[in-house]
Amino acid sequence: MKNLILAILVLFCLSFTKDEAKKLTKTGSITFEASVPSFEEVKGKNDAVTCVLNTTNGEIAALALMKGFRFKVALMEEHFNENYMESSKYPKATFKGKIENFDVSKLTTTTKDYTIKGKLELHGKSKDIVSIAKINKSGNDIELKTSFSVNVSDFGIEIPSVVAKKVAKKVDVDCNFLLK
Repeated sequence: MKNLILAILVLFCLSFTKDEAKKLTKTGSITFEASVPSFEEVKGKNDAVTCVLNTTNGEIAALALMKGFRFKVALMEEHFNENYMESSKYPKATFKGKIENFDVSKLTTTTKDYTIKGKLELHGKSKDIVSIAKINKSGNDIELKTSFSVNVSDFGIEIPSVVAKKVAKKVDVDCNFLLK
């Protein structure tokens, strides 16, 4: 009986320690821009992105629902979901990767650059992504900001010829996460 209680206590402590090693947010933001000079802004933002960081090994994962992106123009949002992203068929984008040389004990309020390598899955396709993340500590939380560009053709996203000159083929993506 004593060993059973001890085993349960050890399992409880291990599960608690495991949770403590993870920081997460469900209110991260991803903004993308596919604007072309002299034409209407093509920009969407999603403020309900989930991101989890394992602080013991630097593994990171993020999930964004496609229908969570908002635009200034409602028609643009509709076209984004129905024609470009086919959000009913491909409802989410995910990223799974690792922050190289990540050591949570070395984080300070001063921002430091880290390299993130991983795989972005979007529109039924996968692509390796490498980006520089700016990471710092904010109280007990971790702030992470990163930017990268993707080619729409890498993800099989077709831009209709009628708007081909108004939408960039290379999309700039900005991610901001406050992990708690």
